[in-house]
Amino acid sequence: MSYRPSIAKLQVASKNEKDGLYEFTMKLVDGTQCRVFYSKSPEWKMTAISRLQKTPCPVCRKDFICKCMDQWAGDLHQQMIEDEWMEKAIAE
Repeated sequence: MSYRPSIAKLQVASKNEKDGLYEFTMKLVDGTQCRVFYSKSPEWKMTAISRLQKTPCPVCRKDFICKCMDQWAGDLHQQMIEDEWMEKAIAE
């Protein structure tokens, strides 16, 4: 069975509206938490993603730093665009 990440919640951690830089904390349905960095110039572009070390990685099961979320960056970015997660988080 392959891993399919799904966003449950997104919050703005920090933002620099002048430069169009945003940092979000993302919680996935399976409980995994990630930090996501975005640039908005002129459209949204994910610049980095990393898993917060609160639970083991759902892919490799390591409880330390890994780069597994990088392979799902495209899927997560697509969900964020299609479901307008960033606009909802910024509006809060």
